[in-house]
Amino acid sequence: MTIRSAQVGTSVGENLRTILAEESGVVSAVGFDEDTTRALIEILANSEQPPNVRLLVREDMLKWLRDDFVLASTAAELLAAEMLELRAAAGRLDGELVVTEETVVSLLTPDDEQSAALVTDDEEFVAAAREHWSDRWEDGEQFDLRTPAYSRVVDSLGEEFNSEMESDFRTALESVETMDGEDELDEVGLSLLVAAKHEQLLYDISHWGEDVGVASKATFSRTKTQFEEQGLLETEKVPIDVGRPRLRLVLGEERLREADVEELASVARELLAAAPA
Repeated sequence: MTIRSAQVGTSVGENLRTILAEESGVVSAVGFDEDTTRALIEILANSEQPPNVRLLVREDMLKWLRDDFVLASTAAELLAAEMLELRAAAGRLDGELVVTEETVVSLLTPDDEQSAALVTDDEEFVAAAREHWSDRWEDGEQFDLRTPAYSRVVDSLGEEFNSEMESDFRTALESVETMDGEDELDEVGLSLLVAAKHEQLLYDISHWGEDVGVASKATFSRTKTQFEEQGLLETEKVPIDVGRPRLRLVLGEERLREADVEELASVARELLAAAPA
């Protein structure tokens, strides 16, 4: 164990990294807010041998997590690897705690520049805390992220289309710090823009999106229509042997066509913000 006494760091992430550094058993993470949850998921995703973490938080926190596709797909990756478990707490939670095999750590973050980790390692107290939070975990409700794992999303693009499109989507997605439910540019919109950059068919990208669990084909179609109306996308009809012509996606705005893939999301957000309601 690497933390035995109180520690003050520049961020909650710094303290969490120290707490989890050499843990190998089950760790309970209780009552985390948005910043602490984000830090936890990023630390676990970048750890070579992370512990198994049980995240017990309010249901609205888990809904916030689900709404951020980038973060939720990373969490889904950790769930699949059995590094993370999620449950919605039954009843009130007071404060942010990390309960390990040997310590109980209270996390305090008074401002953006400091975060404190207050540590208790009294054996009797720690044992009682572990039992208490184990019971609260059992009382909690399981929560379905309804989000595919990050690797499944990006790898399947390479399999369905080509490695260049996979690489561009990965780069564009990683350029986005957050992608929550309030954002006009979500995972569907970003998929369509990358597909348009590669002049793919709407049928193919929407079929991929539904199969992998990103969104339904109807959602892809609605977003395509919205982006067309706002000038971000254009479509070209492609005749097929039987049935109606399919639509090839192309970028509609010159700024999007000229943007590097790292800038694609930021340029699209600017254009969406400037578009008439």
